[in-house]
Amino acid sequence: MSKSTPATRFALEAGVPFTVANYDYDPNAERVGLQAAEAMGVQACEVFKTLMVEIDGKPACAIVPSDREVDMKKLAAALGGKSARMMKPADAERLTGYKVGGISPLGQRKAVPVVLDELAVLYDGIFINGGQRGLQIRIAPDDLARILNCEATDIVR
Repeated sequence: MSKSTPATRFALEAGVPFTVANYDYDPNAERVGLQAAEAMGVQACEVFKTLMVEIDGKPACAIVPSDREVDMKKLAAALGGKSARMMKPADAERLTGYKVGGISPLGQRKAVPVVLDELAVLYDGIFINGGQRGLQIRIAPDDLARILNCEATDIVR
């Protein structure tokens, strides 16, 4: 498995420290983030999932703990919209350049507004997808928010 992806290159170019972790990706897992946490032997609350969404029909990205669900009303409000819905998987893949199960908030083909759930700030480092199935990046939440130009806001139930 390659450790060089658009996501890792983005983090390197931004000059932020991070580490990578590989794990055995299970394509049959119901919840990828929870499976990643279990495979890496870390708490699920430290592994954040990347969700591609549409806010009033426009693409956006939400980064939330894998053991939580996004609150679509809170997410829409955080980005100044009225409604939010999950993006279709094929649209998410086309927009980001990543395959579902390997979508990272870093290094996407097209920059979109991003919201990081505020629970991230409880940790020195959180895991996010590294742009490839079976690859996670551990990064400080403050660094992640800075390089993605996003705010940490309450967007989960």
